[in-house]
Amino acid sequence: MKSNQKTARIVGVLFLFIFFIGVTVYQVLQAPLLSDDVLKETATHQNQLISSTLLNMLSGILSISIAVLLFPVFKVNSTNLARLYFAFTLLNFIAIVIDNGSVFSLLELSKVSSDIKNIETLNALQKIFSEKHWWTHYFSLLTSCFPVFVLYYTLFVAKLVPKLISLIGIIASILMFVEMLSSIFGHGISMNLMLPMAFIQLLLPIWLIIKGFKENIIINNH
Repeated sequence: MKSNQKTARIVGVLFLFIFFIGVTVYQVLQAPLLSDDVLKETATHQNQLISSTLLNMLSGILSISIAVLLFPVFKVNSTNLARLYFAFTLLNFIAIVIDNGSVFSLLELSKVSSDIKNIETLNALQKIFSEKHWWTHYFSLLTSCFPVFVLYYTLFVAKLVPKLISLIGIIASILMFVEMLSSIFGHGISMNLMLPMAFIQLLLPIWLIIKGFKENIIINNH
């Protein structure tokens, strides 16, 4: 039981790290990528953007680590769900690596942009590389919905946390998936659909750190 609660609190701390990494990366460090003059801003903030990719990688590694820590907890109720959660964290890590690649592509283009004398060519390349990053970024966010959905669904069926927390997580992951998918097809609904995800991704780790898992859940070590 003590091992179970220790795992819950470690997972809570890791989730909290992931939450703040996400805020730091997307709201601060990668802000230059949203600029109209993206090449100039990218060239000016190279170290900042490189740091953002490293933090993104760390976030992906932490997510995989959480899946490993939760595997013995989840397999008590469903080995398949435990494996699925781990597999989806790996999938999301791959998506993060691909997204980081598009950021590095913009960085490399910004370095040689001064050598491109034809403005039309430069503008065309900027548009292509920016669009590439948009696609990889949104697909990365889309794939992140899968492990999150499995996480909260497993928490729900295993009754590891209050049902309300699990249900909010399930609904939040579905809303985020709908918004990402609709945006990819050019019909974004509202970024407000992402707010429940932000809320639950902050609430869950706080709950795990303070309360842990429900006491009637015992890890089977065999």
